[in-house]
Amino acid sequence: MKKEDCILFSGGAQGAEAEFGASAENLGIEEVNFTFEGHTIVRHRGLRVLTHEELKNGDVSLEYISRLMNRRYTDNTTFRKILQTIWYQINNGQEVFIVGEILPDNTVKGGTGWGAEFSKICNKPLSVFDQKKNAWFTWNKLNWVERKKGDEPLITHTHFAGGGTRFLEENGKKAIRELLERSIS
Repeated sequence: MKKEDCILFSGGAQGAEAEFGASAENLGIEEVNFTFEGHTIVRHRGLRVLTHEELKNGDVSLEYISRLMNRRYTDNTTFRKILQTIWYQINNGQEVFIVGEILPDNTVKGGTGWGAEFSKICNKPLSVFDQKKNAWFTWNKLNWVERKKGDEPLITHTHFAGGGTRFLEENGKKAIRELLERSIS
């Protein structure tokens, strides 16, 4: 794919989102970072500050998310707004790439997990780089399928979402850089 046709949708937070943004910028790919007033982020390129009304569009029941992901989420205003910005990232991306950890129940650890679950609900192509397993996995609508060396995922849609853990390790950084480099010309 040509870099001038591509747009990365992310959130600009430290960790995976910041690395997706930096890698996109290095390759000349446009980026849009959804955020909200008062949120601490590290990427300001392509900043899109969502209004109160826009955030409400991405609202979801924390009770529903807690049941879907087999864990409890506390109802705190900042966390709710983060989930609402993730809704915009996934909604705008035609496919989704996340760095984090896949748990035994097939969910992804942390708030990042909502992005993965929402991608599944929306039937969007979804790949996760699991830092602990040091491998890419693709959701096949039922299970995670490990991608072997030489068969790592490619970005195949011009609008893609990139996100993940705040606790990005070296292998996660490398996975993001290599994903963009092998996909974009």
